Amino acid sequence: MQLAAQTGVIVDDIELNNSMREIARKNNMNLIEFRKTVEQDGYSFNRLREDIRIDMTTARLRERQINNRITITDQEVESLLSREAQLSEQPVEYLLGHILVALPEAASPEQIQAGRERIERIAGDLEGGADFAQTAIAESDGQQALAGGDLGWRNAGQIPRLFVDTVVAMQVGQVSQPIRSPSGFHLVKVVDKRGEAKQYITQTNVRHILIAPTAVISGTEARLRIERLRDRIVNGEDFAALAQANSADTRSASRGGELGWVNPGDLVPQFEKAMDALPVGGLSEPVQSQFGWHLIKVEERRQQDVTEEVRRNRARMALFRRKVEEETQLWAQRLRDEAYVDYRLDTE
Repeated sequence: MQLAAQTGVIVDDIELNNSMREIARKNNMNLIEFRKTVEQDGYSFNRLREDIRIDMTTARLRERQINNRITITDQEVESLLSREAQLSEQPVEYLLGHILVALPEAASPEQIQAGRERIERIAGDLEGGADFAQTAIAESDGQQALAGGDLGWRNAGQIPRLFVDTVVAMQVGQVSQPIRSPSGFHLVKVVDKRGEAKQYITQTNVRHILIAPTAVISGTEARLRIERLRDRIVNGEDFAALAQANSADTRSASRGGELGWVNPGDLVPQFEKAMDALPVGGLSEPVQSQFGWHLIKVEERRQQDVTEEVRRNRARMALFRRKVEEETQLWAQRLRDEAYVDYRLDTE
């Protein structure tokens, strides 16, 4: 929080109140009802506000200090996808369990030996038939210990580098040999595997005409103009020609209003909702968005295989999360190293 203050990272009351309202909304309450519920449960609402402010400030600071500085190159994505392809004919996801025996920073040889003996004892218990999840709850120092060491489903790009080569060579139900890292000793279990299915989306080839309100065209006048254009199209005039002559969207107007093939989520919600309701060849009623009034015509629809695009995006996000995790640990270590700690002992 001191670093946030020094670097100008501030969450003001307006942002904080908006976040509190959103939390209340997700719990199906307004802010007043949310406050009453919190206080009835014995918590201080003001303390909760400040805790949320700290969380928001910390997240924003991390984003500025770490996330915004991370870049993922196309070469890194290609390398990860190529590695996945070598590991399997189809991309595979792994359901993983994890047990950690943690070591302190700058651990002594005695502490390292004690950790090694403990992880070997745990590995022996598992080999003898002990339940992995129960053992993780009882023994693991990892963040997911209380969840039975469950790391969830991950593809090769989302698995920590320390484990990935071991994991992809293991069979379902197998537990790894102890793996050493700076944070301690690890055991990893492949709980399950699954292949990645093909993914398809519905793409729409669409045209539109936009009449936008201006300083000289009121919203009402824009609506009247779009209605007149619709009547002319219904009476047989060419949509593309009218788009070229009238649409305020100059980029698409030059192509007869053509937006080309669009994916779900590419367009503003009002436009997309009206477009999705049209049959192929259908012409919409006037549709209002923040840009003005539209006429929409659907030319074609198709099912498009986006598996490769999804894989690339997933690989990019996996690389990003991996780098964020690694950089966050280094950043936290630097903060600790640079912190000034003043011990003031009560001598009385």
